[in-house]
Amino acid sequence: MKIVTAAEMREIDRLTSERFGVPSLKLMENAGMAVAEFVRERYPQASRIAVICGKGNNGGDGFVAARHLHLAGKVVEVLLLASSDDLKGDAAEMFDRLPVPTVEVVAEAQLQVEFARSFVRSDLFLDAVLGTGFKPPVSPLYAAAIRLLNAAKAPIVAIDVPSGSEADGVSPQAGDDIVRAEAAVTFTAPKPVNVFGDLVRKTTAVAPIGSPEEAIKSKLGLQVITVPDFAKLLAERPLDSNKGMYGHALIFAGSFGKSGAAAMAGMACLRSGAGLATIATPKSVLTSVAGYAPELMTEPLAETGAGTIARAALDRWDELTNKMTVLAIGPGLTQNSETVEFVREALRRTLIPTVIDADGLNALDGHAELLKEAKAATIITPHPGEMARLCGTSVKAVQADRIAIAREFATSRNTIVVLKGYKTVVASPSGETWINCTGNPGMATGGTGDVLTGITAGLLAQYPQEPLLCAIAAVHLHGLAGDAAKEHVGEMSLMATDLIHLLPETFRRAKKSLQKRLVTLN
Repeated sequence: MKIVTAAEMREIDRLTSERFGVPSLKLMENAGMAVAEFVRERYPQASRIAVICGKGNNGGDGFVAARHLHLAGKVVEVLLLASSDDLKGDAAEMFDRLPVPTVEVVAEAQLQVEFARSFVRSDLFLDAVLGTGFKPPVSPLYAAAIRLLNAAKAPIVAIDVPSGSEADGVSPQAGDDIVRAEAAVTFTAPKPVNVFGDLVRKTTAVAPIGSPEEAIKSKLGLQVITVPDFAKLLAERPLDSNKGMYGHALIFAGSFGKSGAAAMAGMACLRSGAGLATIATPKSVLTSVAGYAPELMTEPLAETGAGTIARAALDRWDELTNKMTVLAIGPGLTQNSETVEFVREALRRTLIPTVIDADGLNALDGHAELLKEAKAATIITPHPGEMARLCGTSVKAVQADRIAIAREFATSRNTIVVLKGYKTVVASPSGETWINCTGNPGMATGGTGDVLTGITAGLLAQYPQEPLLCAIAAVHLHGLAGDAAKEHVGEMSLMATDLIHLLPETFRRAKKSLQKRLVTLN
């Protein structure tokens, strides 16, 4: 799903009407209907709804939503922050179709009175004041309305973008004159503020309103990950399935004291659908890994005196990798010098798709050229510190320009980069770049990266020819699992194993979402 600027969205709408024959009035009708559909589904208990409208097309979308909510049996009032004589075009047409009470307000003193009289008692507010064409500053009347909305106790659903925000903003926005919405419904494609603005506390949904895919163009080169983007990975399995059809993942992981990392990666791999998962680990910790779950297979490796994988483990390389579909390497390996040598030589030898994380990445410090020499697709999953070491820069520099850093590294090293963190970035060797909006701060705990490695390997075992699709799916599902865990245990108590336990629920939720017309970003 492409991210588009405000100017690109205007061009998309123009092309939709002029080239593809969809009238602008129909686009507005579809937009308002989508908002009403979202409200009915997500806020079924909201019986009294206030729609706060500006005089532009965003207000027109609000008029349509008000009409459809009224037809659905809701008690709806519209507050227009202008005289109806100021309305033009499609917005004026939709205003004339309103079947609900409307209050026209042109002065701040009048706004305070009307809000206190009726609107403050609403169960839900629709913010239809300002849309994607807005440029600061906010007018005094609109600013007063926004402050009243933010002070109200009822939830706010923003139409298109939160009023007062700049649609093209690519960093968090704040201010008293910006609506703080609980949810938002945008149309056709998300705008940068929908992805990066941090103005919506819960859900942002994207509604198709009639623009064909051919009309949706963007020069940003950015896409936001949604479940429909990787729907093929969630397809039902044929009745005659067997484990050999879903791949065998070999995971080099673990060391003395860090067997949990290996076990979590292996279990996440299996929970993500891999037919088989084998953990190759130092022989002294094998029983700990094997004892975690009977479904995990294990292979004992030669080890150093510190209980880490020894270089001598390479003697079994062909035997270990001969029938494997995918390789994952890194969780819990440590940075023992001999283990680092093993990792580097393993990456030179592997002929199958590979996922590299944690100490697998640390072994590449100063040797990132090995990625460019890879003989098969490679996915790396660094956190900002690991990315900084790979790039020879600082964490601060990485965090200051995450998209550019990930994209440049991916294109120059011919690898898929998953730069973890808030709004994880996935960049491909072609420069195609994706932003993820799932996940929460509770996932900032040990082991969640190992789970991501396992999910990625599990998907890649099933679809080895689709490494980029597997990477974006793994990131999105990982975040969804974290969000499910937050619901169950809260942020403070969340642990990495909670994600593994909730992967079945996560996959069910993802599949169920494919049945809905509106697509959510988070």
